Amino acid sequence: MGAEERIDPQVRARLDQYLSLVGPQGLSGIDSITARRQRQAELSALRPKAAAHHDVDVRDFSIRSDTSPHTAVQVRAYRPAGSAVPAPCICYVHGGGLVTGSIAGDEAKAVELAQATDCVVVSVEYRLAPENPYPAAVDDCYAALAWTAARQHELRIDPHRIALYGPSAGGCLVTAAALLARDRGGPEIAYLTLVSPMLDDRQTTHSSHVNTGFGAWSREANRQSWQAYLGEDFGTERVSPYAAPARAGNLTGLPPTYIDTGDLDLFRDEAMDFAQRLMWAGVPTELYVYPGGIHGGESLAPEADLSVRVRSRRHSALRRVLATPPSTDIGPAMVR
Repeated sequence: MGAEERIDPQVRARLDQYLSLVGPQGLSGIDSITARRQRQAELSALRPKAAAHHDVDVRDFSIRSDTSPHTAVQVRAYRPAGSAVPAPCICYVHGGGLVTGSIAGDEAKAVELAQATDCVVVSVEYRLAPENPYPAAVDDCYAALAWTAARQHELRIDPHRIALYGPSAGGCLVTAAALLARDRGGPEIAYLTLVSPMLDDRQTTHSSHVNTGFGAWSREANRQSWQAYLGEDFGTERVSPYAAPARAGNLTGLPPTYIDTGDLDLFRDEAMDFAQRLMWAGVPTELYVYPGGIHGGESLAPEADLSVRVRSRRHSALRRVLATPPSTDIGPAMVR
């Protein structure tokens, strides 16, 4: 059976609808990043929107990073009604290949995550490449993490129960933020959740060659995105592990990690390799590889049985890990 025939049937049906709107190559077949952003915005308008926030309190904040004090970083906090005080918190970093995506585009996902886990979710509007190459996005995400930990009273969260959550390119950025937190001595991170993470700029894995023609994301689109993000360092050995976390030589000291991916995802092998290296480094790690899953399949077909099962397991893991009774000491968080 060929790879396309192995795609989950419900996901495949939605993929066909998507390709009928975008063209046979999908968004990944659009060479211009500007045009890709515009087409993605048009498609996002067709997706189901988050329900009215009657049971979720939504607040917007503008913060600044130490490395770019003149640049504002927008964050949006979602608190489910009736959640504990202090509540656990999830810093959510959207995907989009490091060149597209926004808080607004992932609002339905952030709301669902908050409701499913009973956590405060803080979503980050990081700067995009190529206008803002590395390290802008990483700086923004780390700044949002540090800000979140330092505002535990304002956000009414437990600074000892903060998780990082990133799909695709968001997985790259939250892993980089976790590496920075380890190397800078904080903030404390309780859990790292990586959803089909984009971790390796080198594209040397088997899956990056064979799981690439389905239309949601491609090897060429991946190359373009890494090049936009890394600039002159693309294709060299100068690439920092904070830019492409698969290049990190030392993974000890990272938080317990949950990784899931599809067996037809072009990022499958780098996700599996990263999970194995985490385990070698003594990091408690869960890895799930779902037959029939493609990159972006969960976004294309959120109602598919496979997508529901994937999210249910992921949410259950977050609830389990973050359910520790809240700290009685919510003094200053560990931020340096």
